[in-house]
Amino acid sequence: MSRQRIIAHFDLDTFFVSVERLNDPSLAGKPVIVGGSRERGVVSTCSYETRVFGVHSGMPMSRAVKLCPQAIVLTGTRGEYSRFSRWVTEIIAAKAPLFEKASIDEFYIDLTGMDRFFDPVQWTIDLRKEIIEQTQLPISFAIASNKLVAKIATDLAKPNNFIIIPFGGEKDFLAPLRVNKIPGVGEQAFHLLLDLGIETIGDLQRANPVLLEQHLGSHGRDLWRRGQGISTSPVAAYQESKSISSENTFHENRSDLPFLEAEMVRLTEKIAYELRQENKMTGCISIKIRYPSFETQQRQTTIPYTCYDDELIAHALDLFHQLYRKGQPVRLLGVRLSELTSEATQTNLFQDVSKKNELYKAIDGVKDRFGKALLTKGRVAGKRKEP
Repeated sequence: MSRQRIIAHFDLDTFFVSVERLNDPSLAGKPVIVGGSRERGVVSTCSYETRVFGVHSGMPMSRAVKLCPQAIVLTGTRGEYSRFSRWVTEIIAAKAPLFEKASIDEFYIDLTGMDRFFDPVQWTIDLRKEIIEQTQLPISFAIASNKLVAKIATDLAKPNNFIIIPFGGEKDFLAPLRVNKIPGVGEQAFHLLLDLGIETIGDLQRANPVLLEQHLGSHGRDLWRRGQGISTSPVAAYQESKSISSENTFHENRSDLPFLEAEMVRLTEKIAYELRQENKMTGCISIKIRYPSFETQQRQTTIPYTCYDDELIAHALDLFHQLYRKGQPVRLLGVRLSELTSEATQTNLFQDVSKKNELYKAIDGVKDRFGKALLTKGRVAGKRKEP
């Protein structure tokens, strides 16, 4: 593999369930489903004890509890998932030469060329061991010549194990697997492929790419390439996204608390809207207060990943009341969101969050169409706007 790409793919096993079990050891060995209520929502993660009954991620909760009525159903603690995900990210970032955080529980590491300095397989084994020892979370990995094969292989390595696919062995490894093991092959495409007599990836490897293109469009030829184990997708270097901030310098110093609170709400609502327009979430919020003497104070806090006005406003106001010297006139207020990411949207599979998603989509739709100032929080609408 010395002249070929060396890609490791890490995946935290049943991540949400594993975190819940760390926080409540009595759940160990029991069938656990993390998602909505027993009647509504979808399965976010389920333990291996429930999978033997046919339960899987993305399944309606009502269907899951019928298949496994003895399952313990949890709504999930998003803040804990964010904390553990950050912890694992920090361990990987301290060791890996180049890595990509693909989701809250999934990572790619590019070790190409590093075999000149160390054994990539042993290095990856040691990294997995360190993650397990520090976090107590089960994690699996696979090493292959590209991201696609490594991801598929990791799924076969579970639970809590690893697998190595040597260069040149991609097609043989993939051939016996069902074709829906290829990422992106959903239920509809899978049934279409079955109608064409393609059940395994080996069948796909032998299929005519022209025929696939006729039935699946441009996706057909790409699917054929994937079946051959061909993928050139790069490992995108992980980095913290830019921050989003907004601040307002008042024409006159202000000390009336209702006005200052309303301004914090307005600024937070403004940048939360911008955050959602970028399809991102934030894991850190900070506020700034500047007094007439130009003394400037800031305070920040790490938060569960979110993009919702109500959650961010609550944090902003809490920070404001911690920092503000009551009765003192203020020259400037500011709010800043950092640790921006799109990977945390995986935590949005819970029922209460799904409802909130729909609400904010509707609100943002109105703002997009008629202007951001049309819809504002009550305490903002009632205050005198600064120019």
